[in-house]
Amino acid sequence: MPARKDVDGSASVPAFYGSELRWKREKVGLTLQATVDGIYYSPSYLSEIERGQRRMPLDMAVHVDRVLKTDGFFERRCEDVRKARMAGHARYFEKVLEAEKHAESIEEWCPTIIPGLLQTAAFARVMVLAAHPSASDKEVEEKINARLARSRLFEDDHKKPEYWAILHESLLRHPVLPPEEMAEQLDHIVQLARRRRIVTQIVPWNSGPYPLMLGTIMAMTFPDAPPLVYTESAYSGATIDDPALVKNYRKAYDRLRAAALPPEASLAMIEAAAEDYRNGKQPH
Repeated sequence: MPARKDVDGSASVPAFYGSELRWKREKVGLTLQATVDGIYYSPSYLSEIERGQRRMPLDMAVHVDRVLKTDGFFERRCEDVRKARMAGHARYFEKVLEAEKHAESIEEWCPTIIPGLLQTAAFARVMVLAAHPSASDKEVEEKINARLARSRLFEDDHKKPEYWAILHESLLRHPVLPPEEMAEQLDHIVQLARRRRIVTQIVPWNSGPYPLMLGTIMAMTFPDAPPLVYTESAYSGATIDDPALVKNYRKAYDRLRAAALPPEASLAMIEAAAEDYRNGKQPH
């Protein structure tokens, strides 16, 4: 029997859950492949669950309980893990939160707000307070920390996902923060671009009509799964996987990309706006 490794469940519920799964599996002598036989999930998917990197889908939990004879243990704990992984995020964002960690590419369009993946702590704070003015200090900090944790996708240079963000010029001109903090927010975007971790384009204010004027989208592709599109409004969001709709959204995004300024010109515009804020000027 393998030696059991104790994991601090209070530090990481998903890691505790995954460690327990691995111990139960090895106790009965099953490989990853043997455990997933008969269900539409790969051994690597199960391995990521065991490492606390992926949540356990309910149908897989039921399957694992049957194979490992664990009397419904993993099915009952699925919701606990989901809640732990989603702390600070809305429930409708659950699928996106996991998907972006496994994405090969992410293409995002945000006409009215800096995307969550690119926000500084100061920008995240004012956005959280604007959307949840009655939230407690604890809730606010939880939401800010959850949003900032997503940006770990960019910690390693030249690794996946490839991220492309198209922003509207009005975001550079709308001072939702004090000038020095607005400069820091724009500098953060520039630094990510200069490190070649992201590509950014700006749709200029005088561009006329352009595709996707009605709202935000996030389009994601994966090496081992069909593409997804996520759309969001103030207090709701929808994940779209219908192939025809995904195709339409991605075509519209390509047309929007063509309507925007080239990446270098866009970066120069962002840098100029940051410099204006640093000098106490309103960007024009």
